[in-house]
Amino acid sequence: MKWITFSRKMGTNGSEIAKRVASELGYRLYDTKAINHMAQELGFLESVREVDDKAPPIFQRIFSQRPMVDLERLYSVIYELAKQGDAVFLGRGSHILLRDFPCALHVRVTASPEKCIHTLMDQGLNREAAARAIKRGDDERSAFVKFAFGADWEDPERYDLVLNMDKLSVDLAVSTVLHMARSPEISEASVDAIRSLEMMALASRAEAALIAATFGQGFASSLSVSVVEPGKVRVSGSVETEGGKAEAEKVLRSVKGVKSVENAIQVIPIQAAV
Repeated sequence: MKWITFSRKMGTNGSEIAKRVASELGYRLYDTKAINHMAQELGFLESVREVDDKAPPIFQRIFSQRPMVDLERLYSVIYELAKQGDAVFLGRGSHILLRDFPCALHVRVTASPEKCIHTLMDQGLNREAAARAIKRGDDERSAFVKFAFGADWEDPERYDLVLNMDKLSVDLAVSTVLHMARSPEISEASVDAIRSLEMMALASRAEAALIAATFGQGFASSLSVSVVEPGKVRVSGSVETEGGKAEAEKVLRSVKGVKSVENAIQVIPIQAAV
């Protein structure tokens, strides 16, 4: 099992390259539609739509925990999709979420501004509209990666292969990716990798549930959750009452995939904390 992630600037034909690579290899293609479908199955569709390759408004980032809930749910969706088998991912920070797996190939598709403009003009836009669309789209994707991961979307060190479409045809780009994907240097996913994905997906779902409950029901904000083994989560931190401790455990037990909860929360009343 292998995964290929594509990060592409607007006007580079990156989506077309990804689609053709997936077709040639017989891999699933996880584009916006497919990602949203999995999000709907998990009950996260609204959250995933909120982070559709764009960062939330600055006001919401400062005064609301909703963006963090949405991000954790997106992470869970990507991990769940990766568990399904060979796949090509389009955007959504997949090159960062799957960066530590040797079975993943991360591709960046770029081009000069003039090349990108001409590509969109060939698709029917005039020059001014093409330039606006490119700036808006690329700015949103860059801001999303910066917000979600604190990373530079353009950093070449985050990719295994950077394709500059100024001198490449789509056919040559596709064949280059296929050659690398089929090489022994990109290993097959191990049993440990699949286990890790399962635990990472569960951790993100649990973290999202805990954050949402923390700020929606008055829990202390110092709770954290980890997955110690598949299906088993551990929650730690502090709350002010025994009721808060019990409620946090109840929230986690309701998360899909949680089989048991190790509750290590400390109860520290306000008076004792002063």
